[in-house]
Amino acid sequence: MVPSCGLISGPVQSSRWNLIPDLGSPGFYLRQGQRSAEMGCFGFLKTMMFLFNGIIFLAGAAILGVGIWVKVDSGSVLGFLGNIPNAPAELSQVLNVGYLLIAIGVLLVVIGFLGCCGAIRESPCMLLLFFVIVLLVFVAEVAGAIVILVFRPVADELFAKIGTAAVQSIRSDYGSNVDVTGLWNSTMSTLQCCGFYNASDFKGSPYYNYSQQFPPPCCPGFTRPCNATASATSTVLGCFPKIRQLIDSNTVGIVAAALGIAALEICAMAVSMILYCRIKSTKS
Repeated sequence: MVPSCGLISGPVQSSRWNLIPDLGSPGFYLRQGQRSAEMGCFGFLKTMMFLFNGIIFLAGAAILGVGIWVKVDSGSVLGFLGNIPNAPAELSQVLNVGYLLIAIGVLLVVIGFLGCCGAIRESPCMLLLFFVIVLLVFVAEVAGAIVILVFRPVADELFAKIGTAAVQSIRSDYGSNVDVTGLWNSTMSTLQCCGFYNASDFKGSPYYNYSQQFPPPCCPGFTRPCNATASATSTVLGCFPKIRQLIDSNTVGIVAAALGIAALEICAMAVSMILYCRIKSTKS
């Protein structure tokens, strides 16, 4: 007995047709749409990861260049600060800002490189390393903020010592040392301030002993000589109080910037981990 259409029996025919998707089924198009959405989201995250870390890489390169310039430039402000007589020992830590900038620049370059290459090459190892480094940076920032809040009195004591050394430097060198005089004139003109604390810092300096006057930035807008009477009516602040005023008046902006950086770091860690898990699941 010969079966009709006799090459395919019932069970075989059923399994054959099971290999072909039912194009008329709504579930088929739903799955296709979900797959397309997932691929589109994956591509978007890769692109954003590349662009974001590209910016970080360029910023790190710029900071690295500034750090190298600060260390190479022997005539910089930091070089002058290192020669202040009777300066507090803690000031030597400030002089290492060049090394700090170099370290930050290198760190940002590494983070940007790992993020860009990890996203484009879909490298789980690079993405995981990127996540770990950003996490460590985030933890260090939180710890640093806590330390600043806890040890703020220590910082105030340090600034008091720096102020004492700065006033002594003004009274011994302003008007006789070209570097000291030029640095203070530039600082006072830029910040529109007078002395470290106020105009009285210049009393006893070579400039004041010779002219019995204060520097012109201490009496802005005055046409008569900047003597004791004129400086007493001036409202200009000292450079240190002016800097503190600028910081206090921009506290909200500083806090907002810090929170924004923290949010970006959290988003970067989240995106890198999503890409890592997606790539690992695809390769497995």
